[in-house]
Amino acid sequence: MTVQSLPMLSDVDQAEVVASAPAAGPGNWAGAPSAVVVNGIVWLAYRVRRPLTNGRGVAVVIARSRDGVRFTKVATVRREQFGADSLERPALVKSDGIWRLFLSCATPGSKHWWIGVLEATTPAELPQGHYSVALPGDEKRLAVKDPVVELRHDGWRMWVCCHSLTEPGQEDRMHTRLAHSEDGVGFTLGETVLLPRAGEWDARGVRVTAVLDSAPLTVLYDGRPTAQANCCEQTGVATTNGPATTLVASSGPPSGSPHTDGALRYASIVTMSTGERRAYFEAARPDGAHDLFTQRVP
Repeated sequence: MTVQSLPMLSDVDQAEVVASAPAAGPGNWAGAPSAVVVNGIVWLAYRVRRPLTNGRGVAVVIARSRDGVRFTKVATVRREQFGADSLERPALVKSDGIWRLFLSCATPGSKHWWIGVLEATTPAELPQGHYSVALPGDEKRLAVKDPVVELRHDGWRMWVCCHSLTEPGQEDRMHTRLAHSEDGVGFTLGETVLLPRAGEWDARGVRVTAVLDSAPLTVLYDGRPTAQANCCEQTGVATTNGPATTLVASSGPPSGSPHTDGALRYASIVTMSTGERRAYFEAARPDGAHDLFTQRVP
């Protein structure tokens, strides 16, 4: 995928709906997807959310599809299982016969988030799988959420959306750091790789959502300009000019929905068994709710 192809994601009205919001109106969302292709099957994990007065992120759904468009639900993981106030973006990974579902969990009565992980031999067994904390964050200083997880030749790597908790009322600010692991379960938080840009469309926060290419390293990320734009982020591209992982955002406007709050966020990209690339993303629809969409990309 090139930077020039990214604006295709703005054509929300030509994309196909994978999962609809649980109800009409703002605050009802289906999205924050994580997609993976295994043996020709597209597996998708996504978050279902209701408005603040009706539950926030209530569940993560796991579904499967042969064509990448029509999905069948396989399992549901609910926030109560972890004592979480809300669930946000998951990450779904398979390695050596083990499925892992990484979960963004909100601490009740706090702005803190942590990342947990469930392990099982099949996706359907994940709700009853073995649970552990993958990345705890710090309840007084740092919230961690919305992981993008990769298994590489040198171990596991996790792109982590981080929120500083040290200034009351400013907790919505976000940046992206890398975390590393030898076993894919317990991670250690490392270097900062993407920061907001003053005066730009991503001045309030940046969150890596998908790794597109490795040479040069190229990612999709979403961001917002102000605190008021929280939950309606839009999507851009960042890349490196060499082997380092520090990312530089590309110039140009982000991709957004033409509807209501303009949100187009949490993009996930997979390569199908046919060789085509398909994007999954959450975007605003005309009534203010967010649906989960899919679209072919170059």
